[in-house]
Amino acid sequence: MKKIVKAREFSSFLFLIALFAIVGIINPAFLSADNIIACFNESVVYIIISAGMAFAIFIGEIDVSVGANLGFVATVVSSMLRDGQNWAVAFITGIVIGALIGLFNGWGVAVMGVPSLIFTLGTNGVMRGMMYVYTGGAWVENLPPAFSHMYTATLIGSLSICFAVTAVCIIIIHLILKHTKHGKYFIAVGDNPSGATLVGIPALQTKIAAYVICGICAAIAGIVFSSRIGFVTATSGNGYEMKAVAACVLGGISLSGGVGSVIGSSVGAIIMASISRLLVFMGFGSTYDNAITGIMLIVIVVADALMQRRSAEMNRRQRLAARTAGTANEKGGAES
Repeated sequence: MKKIVKAREFSSFLFLIALFAIVGIINPAFLSADNIIACFNESVVYIIISAGMAFAIFIGEIDVSVGANLGFVATVVSSMLRDGQNWAVAFITGIVIGALIGLFNGWGVAVMGVPSLIFTLGTNGVMRGMMYVYTGGAWVENLPPAFSHMYTATLIGSLSICFAVTAVCIIIIHLILKHTKHGKYFIAVGDNPSGATLVGIPALQTKIAAYVICGICAAIAGIVFSSRIGFVTATSGNGYEMKAVAACVLGGISLSGGVGSVIGSSVGAIIMASISRLLVFMGFGSTYDNAITGIMLIVIVVADALMQRRSAEMNRRQRLAARTAGTANEKGGAES
């Protein structure tokens, strides 16, 4: 129980409950089962893309191309389904595209040593351009009704099957990261890349794997996105990279790497997905969504930076105190 309470994601969970409670006090109509479940159902795309972003942040890097990755895969898969292509072929094609984008980012960041923000920003621009070339700027519409039903199908009451499957996958990923040797590599590399290499952890391969996983998650999110919306535009996925980063940081993942969990990123994703609905019940328009997301991101990042600085200062003082005590003991022993 103490471990749960001390976990960084636990505070995010409490923040989610407090947020729902405050909105419920302002507008009691919000606190209905359908509204609460709707917040969870609408968070599936955010949870998936944030889980992928979490892997990039775990290793101390970032991927701002996930929104373009999502949009491009959604465009390709949707156009294939619209043209009558087999579902399995379309889905596999989309996931392979996402993996290749992730591999390209991993190569640029881990092998070539280019700063992750710059390299993935370039990838973002390339993918956006390819979306326009692929579609000619036109929308991809008239998707099979069964594909759209994939997102709306429910399991228990109004709880969607999509959310249930996503939640189970997140729990499995969390257990793998926490309880397997290879799963712990991502946190170890983000915490201390040089130290991880010295103890035999393949830091280079781990960074590439993190970006490949991030790309695959963005691709899956793109497929779910197109199922949810029912059409894809040339600007689909815009802004999702910011929401993914905000969800991760809000979920207790440190931008410096080596700290956090996918459970935390998922809780943060639910918060980010709920903002539009919460604003409506508070009497505001959803146009404030991006502004509030930006404000939350700035506040959380500043708070995280202050916490990191305070932790580093405390560690420095402890080391200094230990050295001072050791020197005093040595002098005492010499005098005696």
